[in-house]
Amino acid sequence: MTEEQKILWNKIEAFQLDDITSSFTFTDRLCRENGWKYEYAVRAIHEYKKFMFLICIADHPLTPSDQVDQIWHLHLVYTRLYWTEFCKNTLGREIHHGPTKGGSSEKEKFNDWYQKTKELYVTIFKKNPPTDIWPSSKIRFGEIRFRRVNLHRNWVLPKFKKI
Repeated sequence: MTEEQKILWNKIEAFQLDDITSSFTFTDRLCRENGWKYEYAVRAIHEYKKFMFLICIADHPLTPSDQVDQIWHLHLVYTRLYWTEFCKNTLGREIHHGPTKGGSSEKEKFNDWYQKTKELYVTIFKKNPPTDIWPSSKIRFGEIRFRRVNLHRNWVLPKFKKI
């Protein structure tokens, strides 16, 4: 990392998504909406911060893992926190979210960007991204049939896994 990049990384790393005065924090909401354990959410938030750093320094488009994308989606809902405190005051630039338009060319594009994201991650952070947060492309783009489910009204049972 350059000195300028180190300064930016330190600012991103120090950025707090949780409002300590709130009885239901950003991390709490992330856990509830995704069924994550608190410790996993904290790790995933750290990976989100790494992704946003990579976006700032990359000279090409990048794609997050689904876990990182879930954090990004929630962060976007906290509009002042995202646009003012994070983008403007921490990153010094706007980072827009660009979802897929669908189709095979988009699938190839995002798969390529995901691979480039993980390659840049290794180059910058000098280690492989954790596979429980940054899975293979096959898993990342093969397991995308999600629906929001009300767990008070519905049971969710995992499908039988073939061995």
